[in-house]
Amino acid sequence: MSFSQTRESIKNKKTMTENLTKETFLQKVFNFDKNKEWKYEGEIPCIIDFYADWCGPCKTIAPLLELLSEEYEGKINIYKVNTETEQELSAAFAIRNIPSMLFCSMDEPPQMAQGALPKQELERIIKEVLGVEK
Repeated sequence: MSFSQTRESIKNKKTMTENLTKETFLQKVFNFDKNKEWKYEGEIPCIIDFYADWCGPCKTIAPLLELLSEEYEGKINIYKVNTETEQELSAAFAIRNIPSMLFCSMDEPPQMAQGALPKQELERIIKEVLGVEK
C-alpha cells in the first residue's frame, strides 16, 4: 500500500472517539447547569480528553485514544473536548494544561490526569479508577 493509500484509508476510517460540545456534554456526561453535585449521566464509564488542535502532546495521544476506544468498545466511551471551541467546558473543569483527561466512573467522583500518558498508565487507570477490564 502506498503512502497516499495509507493516508486515505486512515482518513476514511471511522473514528471511535466522539467530540463533545457543551450541549452533548450536558446530556452524556454531567449537566452542571442543572446539578450542583456530580451526577454522571452516562451508561458506561468514560474518559474525556481536553485538547487543542495546535497542541503537540495532544496530537501524540490522539491515536492512542482511538486504539483504546476500539480495544474497550462497549465498555467505556472516549470523548474529546476542544478547549479552543468549548471554552465554557474547559473553565467548568479548570483546565489549565492540555492534554488533560477526566476519568468518569459510574459511581465515584471523576478524577483528572494531565499530560500525554503512556498506554500502560491509561490501562492501569481504566482498570483501577473506572473498574473496567479488557
